[in-house]
Amino acid sequence: MASRNADSRSGPSTPVDAVSLAIIEQLQEDGRRPYAAIGKAVGLSEAAVRQRVQKLLDQGVMQIVAVTDPLTVGLMRQAMVGINVEGDIDPVAEALTAMSECEYVVMTAGSFDLMVEIVCEDDDHLLETINRRIRAVPGVRSTESFVYLKLKKQTYMWGTRQP
Repeated sequence: MASRNADSRSGPSTPVDAVSLAIIEQLQEDGRRPYAAIGKAVGLSEAAVRQRVQKLLDQGVMQIVAVTDPLTVGLMRQAMVGINVEGDIDPVAEALTAMSECEYVVMTAGSFDLMVEIVCEDDDHLLETINRRIRAVPGVRSTESFVYLKLKKQTYMWGTRQP
């Protein structure tokens, strides 16, 4: 899956309008849906949809990627790791972002400075990633691991959910 290595608060300078949200919804249902079909559903021409999609991509509002089930591609162990940091959080977050096992890195307020989702081949790979790589990053003071036993829900539809 493509990596999104961006500040989650950066985005378009103007809010996304209702038509663009409708386009996003269409692509969330099927990322390969033809622009002509999307245009018919949202009331725009194929060319107008193409322009809007490109603008949404350029602004970082959305990505179009293939999402896999880690289990089906041999990645049998997932965990969320809470990390406490001494000093500046940014260099630690950058080091974790560079690790291929770290799929999600977020700075938080509360019990942990960072929350990191890691995806590994097995328990040995998980142990190596946490013990020898994450804990070895300068500034990491402590970690707490939350191993996933079963994933019950994972969607990416929140991008168009209305408040």
